[in-house]
Amino acid sequence: MLCFIFIHPSIHLQGSNYKPPTMVKANPSLLLQSFFFFFLLPCLSSSCPEYQKQALLQFKSSILAIHSSFHNLDSWNSSSSNCCLWDKVTCSSPSNSNSTSTPSVVIGLNLSYLSAPLMSSNLLAPLFFIRSLRVLDFSNNFMKGQIPATGFGNLSNLVYLDLSSNSINEIPALGFGNLSNLVHLDLSSNFINEIPALGFGNLINLVHLDLSWNFMKGQIPAFGFGNLSNLVHLNLNWNYINSQIPALEFGNLSNLVHLDLSVNFIYGQIPLQLFQLKYLRYLDLGSNELQGSLSPKVGYLQDLRMLNLSSNRLSGELPEEIGNLTKLQQLSLSSNNFSNSIPSSILHLRELEELDLGKNSLSMEIPSDIGNLSNLSSLSLGKNKLTGGVPASMQKLNKLNSLDLVGNLLTGEIPFWLFDFKDLQYLYLGGNNLTWNNNMKVVPKCRLLGLSLRSCGLQGDIPEWISTQTNLYFLDLSMNQLHGPLPQWLSEFQTLLALILSHNKLSGSLTTTLLRSSQYLSILALSHNNFSGELPKNIGDAWPLSFLLLDGNNFSGPIPQSISQFSLLQFLDLSHNRLSGNIFPVFDRQLFLFYADFSSNQFSGEVPTTFPPNINTLALGGNKFSGALPLKLNKLRNLERLELQDNNISGELPKSLLQISHLRVLNLRNNSLQGSIPKSLSNLQNLRILDLSSNNLTGEIPIEFVNNLTGMIEALPNPTSQTPDFPAAVSFSSSPIFKTGFAVNELIVNWKKYKQGLSSHYIDMYFLLDLSNNQLSSEIPVSLGALKALKMLNLSFNKLFGKIPASLGDLQNVEGLDLSHNKLSGPIPIAFTKLQQLTTLDVSNNKLTGRIPVGGQMNTIADPNFYANNSGLCGFQIRVPCPGDRPPAPKLLEHYNKKEPWILLEAMGIGYPVGFLLTIGIIFLAGYFNPSPLSNSRRRHRHHPLRLIRQRI
Repeated sequence: MLCFIFIHPSIHLQGSNYKPPTMVKANPSLLLQSFFFFFLLPCLSSSCPEYQKQALLQFKSSILAIHSSFHNLDSWNSSSSNCCLWDKVTCSSPSNSNSTSTPSVVIGLNLSYLSAPLMSSNLLAPLFFIRSLRVLDFSNNFMKGQIPATGFGNLSNLVYLDLSSNSINEIPALGFGNLSNLVHLDLSSNFINEIPALGFGNLINLVHLDLSWNFMKGQIPAFGFGNLSNLVHLNLNWNYINSQIPALEFGNLSNLVHLDLSVNFIYGQIPLQLFQLKYLRYLDLGSNELQGSLSPKVGYLQDLRMLNLSSNRLSGELPEEIGNLTKLQQLSLSSNNFSNSIPSSILHLRELEELDLGKNSLSMEIPSDIGNLSNLSSLSLGKNKLTGGVPASMQKLNKLNSLDLVGNLLTGEIPFWLFDFKDLQYLYLGGNNLTWNNNMKVVPKCRLLGLSLRSCGLQGDIPEWISTQTNLYFLDLSMNQLHGPLPQWLSEFQTLLALILSHNKLSGSLTTTLLRSSQYLSILALSHNNFSGELPKNIGDAWPLSFLLLDGNNFSGPIPQSISQFSLLQFLDLSHNRLSGNIFPVFDRQLFLFYADFSSNQFSGEVPTTFPPNINTLALGGNKFSGALPLKLNKLRNLERLELQDNNISGELPKSLLQISHLRVLNLRNNSLQGSIPKSLSNLQNLRILDLSSNNLTGEIPIEFVNNLTGMIEALPNPTSQTPDFPAAVSFSSSPIFKTGFAVNELIVNWKKYKQGLSSHYIDMYFLLDLSNNQLSSEIPVSLGALKALKMLNLSFNKLFGKIPASLGDLQNVEGLDLSHNKLSGPIPIAFTKLQQLTTLDVSNNKLTGRIPVGGQMNTIADPNFYANNSGLCGFQIRVPCPGDRPPAPKLLEHYNKKEPWILLEAMGIGYPVGFLLTIGIIFLAGYFNPSPLSNSRRRHRHHPLRLIRQRI
C-alpha cells in the first residue's frame, strides 16, 4: 500500500512574484499536482483509524437503506481492517514519519458518479467526522437539499471540494467560512438560487471557484469576492444574476486568469478595473445586457487569449487599442451595435484563430490585408453593413475552416478561389449583392458541411458541382433564379439537416425519396416556387422534420393524415396553395407544434381543432370554413395568435373562445358572425390586436369590453425591441434556419385605409382595434380613451350615434382613427389636438358640426375627403370659413395702424393733390387730353379707351 505525504506551499500563493497558471476545470489529481508537493512512501501502519472506518461504513449503510441494490462501494466492508485499501479512498501518513504506531488517516474521498439517485445531503453526515479530509469529490450524484453548514465546518483541513452536478438548492448563509484552507470549490450545475450575502470572502486561499449553471438570482455581493486576492479561476456563467459588476471588488482580484460571467442579466458598463487585471487570459462577458462603449483601456489586457463580449448592447466604434491584444486567439464581439469601420489595428492580432464581429452595424470595406491573419480558422462578419468585395488577400488564409459574410452589402463576383481551401467546411455568402458567374465551372477542393448562396444570382438548374459535397448538412440556395425539378442526387445526401430552396422557380412534385434521403433532415423550405401535385401520402415518414415550409406553391389535394406522425414538428407552413378537404390530421397532444399556417387554401367544413394544446400560432384565414366557431377551441390553451379571417364562419362569438387567456392576436375579419360583442371578451387581457370587422355584429360596444383590455391600455417595454417568434424553451436562435432569409408570414390588417402586413418579428409593437363594417348601434364608450397603447382604432361603417367622446384625445399613441360612415353628431373634440402621433383621421359621412380643431397634427390632416358629407363642419382644412371668421389683416396695414393719426392725415393731405396733378400731367403729355367738346359719336364711346387709341392712330 502507498500513502501520500503533502506539503502545502501556501506561502508561494501570496508571494509578490507569483504568476498563477491557467486553469480550466480542475480535478483532484490536477489540484494535487498544482498546489501540493507530494511523495509516495510505504505506509508503516496496518490500518486506518477505526472511527474513520466506521464513519465510511455508516455512510455506505445510509445509502443502502434507501437503495438496497447499490453496489458501487462493495469494497467497503467491515471484514477489511484497513479502509485505506478501499476503492475511492486515499490515505496519508502523519507528519511525524518516525512514528511507527500512528495509523494512516483518510485525506481523500473520490465519491463522484455513485449512481444512487435522490440522495439527501444529510447522508454526508458520517463523513464530517473524518476531520483529516483534504480532498472531497462528491460530484455528479443526485444529492438534493441544502449544504450542511455545521458539518462542513468540521472539515477545516479541506483543500479541494467538488459538489458539482447535483441538485443542491441552497448554500449556507455564512458560506464556507470555516474552510479557510480551501483552494478549490466547485458548486456548478446545481439548483442554487442565491449567492450568500457574505459571499466567499473568508476563503482567502481560494484559487478556483465555479458557481456556473445554477439558478442564482439577484446581485453579486459587493463584499463577496473582494478578499479573494489569490483567486485564479472564477466562473458564474449561466445564472440569473441581475446586477452590475462590482468594480472595486473585482478590481482586487489581481491574480485572476479566468473570468466568466456570461449568460446572465448583468447590466451597466464594463468596469474599467477589469482592464487592470494584468494576468487575465480568459474574459467572457457574453450574453448579458452590458451597455456603453468598449473602452480603449481594453488594450491593457496584453496577456489575454480569449475575449467574448457577444450578445450585449455595446455600441460605438471599436477602439484601435484592441490591436494591442497580440496574444489573442479568440475574439467575439458579435450581436452588439458596434458601428463604423473594422479598425485596421485588428490586423496586428497575428495569433487570432477565431474572429466573430457578426450582427453589428459595422460599415465600410473589409480590411484589404485581412489575409495577413494567417492563423484564422473561423471568420464571421455576417449581418453588418460592410461594402466592397471579398478581399483578394483572403486567399492566404490557408487554415480557414469557416467563413460567414451573410447579410452585408458586399458586391462583385464571388471568387472561385474560395473553393480551393482544403480545410473549408462552412461557407456563408448569401444575402449580399454578390453575383455568381454561371458560365464558370467549379471543381471544389473542399468538403463543405454548410453552404449559403442565397440571392447570389444563380440561374438554371441547381449547380451540378454541389453533388460532390455529399457531407453537406446545411444548404441554402434560396432567392435565386433556379428552375426545373429537384435533381435526383439531392436524395443521396444522407447527412442533410437543412435544405432551403425557397423563392426560386423550381417545379415538379415533392417526392418521398427526398423526404427519406436523410435521417437527420430537420428543415425543408421549398416556399414560393412552382411545385405542384399532391403531397406524398407517406410524408410523415420524414419523422425528424422540425420545420416544413411549402407555402406559395401549387400543391393540391388533401393534407395527408401521416403528417401528424412528425414527432418533432415545430413549424408548419402550407399556406397559399390549392390544398382542399374538410378533414384535418389529428396531431399528437404531446407534439410541440408551435406555428401552423394553413391560410389561403381551399379547405372547407368546420374550423379544425385537432392541434396540440401547446400550439402558439394558428392561421386558418382565407379558406372556406363555415359553421359556428367550435367550442373545443378553448383546448388550445397556449394559443397567442389565432387568424380566421376571410372565411364563412357564422353564429355568435362563443364564450369558450374567451377562455384562451394568452391570446394576443384575434383576427375574425370578413366572416358572417352575428349577435352582440360579449362583455366577457374583456377577459382576454393580453390582446394587442383584435379585428372583428366586416361581420354582422349588432348591439353596443360594451363598456366592460374596453375596461379590462390591459394589453391595449399600456404598451409594455419590448425586450431587445424584437419579439421572438418562438418560445425561449426552444433554442431556435442557434438553428441553421436563421442563416437564411426565413421569416414568419406577416399579419395582414387594414391599417390607415390600406391592407398592410405587420411583421411577425415585431408583432408586440402593434396595437389595433377594428370593429368596422358591422351593425353596431350605440354611443362610443368614453372608456375607449383608456386604451392608450392603441395605434389604430377603426369604428367606421356602423350605426354609432351621439357625440365623439373627448376621451379619445387621450389615445396618445394612436396613428390612425376612423369614425366615418356613422351617425355621429356634435363637434370634433378639441382634445384631438393632443394626438401627436395621429397621421390619419376620417370622420366623413356623419352629422358633425362646428369648427374643425386647429393645432398639433390636426393642422396636417387637411384632406377635405376625410371630413366630407358632414352638414355643419367648417375650418381651413376643408376651405370652408366658420361664421365670424375674418380674413387676416395684411402685415403692412398692421404696420401703419401703429402710426399716430396726425402722421396719417399728413400723408393723405400731401399725397392726394400730388397724385392728382401727376395724373393730369401724364394724360396731357400723352395727347389724350382734348379741351374741346366731344362729338356725339365720341360721347357714345367715352368708356372705351381702346377705341380712342385706334382713332388716334
